Amino acid sequence: MFHIRGHRADYDEWRDDFGCEGWGYADVLPFFKRSETNFRGETEYHGGSGPIHVREIDTTHLLEAPLRQAAVAAGYGETEDYDGAKAEGFARGQVAIDPQGRRDSSARAYLRPIVGRPNLTILTQALARRVIVEGARATGVAFDHKGQTRRVTARREVILSGGAYNSPQLLMLSGIGPAAELQALGIAPVHDLPGVGRNLIEHPRMAMLFKATKPVTFLRELRLDRAVRHVLNWALRGKGAFANQISTGTILLRTRPDLDRPDVQLLCNPIALTADLWFPGWRKAGTHAFYITVCLLRQKSRGTVTLRSADPTAKPVIRMNLLDRPEDRETFRGAVRAVRRIYRTEPQGDLTGEELIPGGAHVSDDDLDAALRQHVAITHHPVGTCRMGHDPLAVVDPRLRVHGIAGLRVVDASIMPTIIGGNTNAPTLMIAEKGAEMILADTRQGTAA
Repeated sequence: MFHIRGHRADYDEWRDDFGCEGWGYADVLPFFKRSETNFRGETEYHGGSGPIHVREIDTTHLLEAPLRQAAVAAGYGETEDYDGAKAEGFARGQVAIDPQGRRDSSARAYLRPIVGRPNLTILTQALARRVIVEGARATGVAFDHKGQTRRVTARREVILSGGAYNSPQLLMLSGIGPAAELQALGIAPVHDLPGVGRNLIEHPRMAMLFKATKPVTFLRELRLDRAVRHVLNWALRGKGAFANQISTGTILLRTRPDLDRPDVQLLCNPIALTADLWFPGWRKAGTHAFYITVCLLRQKSRGTVTLRSADPTAKPVIRMNLLDRPEDRETFRGAVRAVRRIYRTEPQGDLTGEELIPGGAHVSDDDLDAALRQHVAITHHPVGTCRMGHDPLAVVDPRLRVHGIAGLRVVDASIMPTIIGGNTNAPTLMIAEKGAEMILADTRQGTAA
C-alpha cells in the first residue's frame, strides 16, 4: 500500500548514466500523475483523476508529533510531501487505499473496471512455458492451462510483465539469455543476451525494536472491544484506524553529509509486529513497543536469477548476495546509529525505553555486522534483472524492446537499471503507464517492436 516514487535524481541517473532517453524525472512525472488520484488534487506534482487513489495515513492513534519533532531536532528535517519538491526528512506516509478503505491494487484499479471488454481475455491458473520465437521475432506464447499446453499467436507484440523473477526466467526458458548457461541445461539458444537475470537489486531491511516507557502505542487499539469497533467502522464505512496503515511516518535520510540524496528509509510503526488482540481477563496485553524497518535504498551489491532446469515448473535459482559489498554494511551501520539518535531525542526519547532488537550492546562495527547477519531480510522490492540500456548487459532498449528479438517487450520492475529510493509499487505503475503509451505510439507509427 505504501506509495512513494523515489528521488528525482534516481530517474535522471537512468537517463544520464545508462543512456535511457525519455526516462529522466521530467519525462516520467506525467506518468506518475496519470496513474493517481491524489488527495491533494491536481497539482504540479500530483494527478487528480487517475486509477490509483492515494491518501495520507491518518496518524490520529500513531504518535506522529513526538517522532516528527525528534527527527527535526536530531537534524534530519521534515517534508510535507516526499513525492513533491523535497524527498527527504520525516513525512506522513502516503498509501494507495480507495475510498472504501481497501487497497487500490493494480488489479482492482486497472483490470476490474474493464473485465467485460471484448478484446480482453483473462486466464488464471495458467503457467507460461516459453515465448515462441520464429527467426528473430516473437510470434506468441506457449502456456499450460487446465492440464493442456496451448499456444496463442500475437499479431503485433508479446509483452512480458512477470516481474524481476519471472520475466528473466521466461526469457531464458525461451532461449533468450546467456547462451552457454542455456546450452548446459539443454535449452537451444535463440539469442545470446548475457544480461538476462543479472543485476538483481533489492532493498535489504533490518528490524529495530524498542520498548515503550508508557502504554501509549497502537497496542491500545487492539483491545478486543476497540478492535471490534474499528473493524465495523472499516467494513461499513471504509474509515477509521483499521482502514489505514499503522505507520507513524517515514524518514528519508542520508547517512553521510556528502551524499546527494537519501540512502536510507525508515518505516516507523508504534507497535510490535508480534502484537495481538487482548482484553482484561481473557488475554494479557503484549509489550508496548516501537518497531522500525530500516531499509537500505541504494545497495551496491547485486544478485542473479538463473534457471534450475529447462522445466518451466521448476523454480528459478535466486541469489540475492545481500551485503556482499562492504559499502552496504557501512551504510546499514550508519542507519542503525541514526535510528538510535532519533528515538533517543526528545520528545520521542521520553517514550523510548530498552532497545530489544538488535540490542543496545551492539555498538562497535563488528557487533553491528553480527547483528546484520542475524536480522537482515528482503523488502520484496526486486528489480533490475532485464534492465534497460545500450551496453552489452542491457536486456531492453529505452522503449522496452528486447535487444535482438523483434515483437517482444518487457514492461515491469525488471527493466529498472538501478533501484529507486523508495517502495517500488508506484514506480512500477509508472513504467506500465509509460510502456502502454510507447506501445500505442509505436503501433500508430508502424514502428512496433
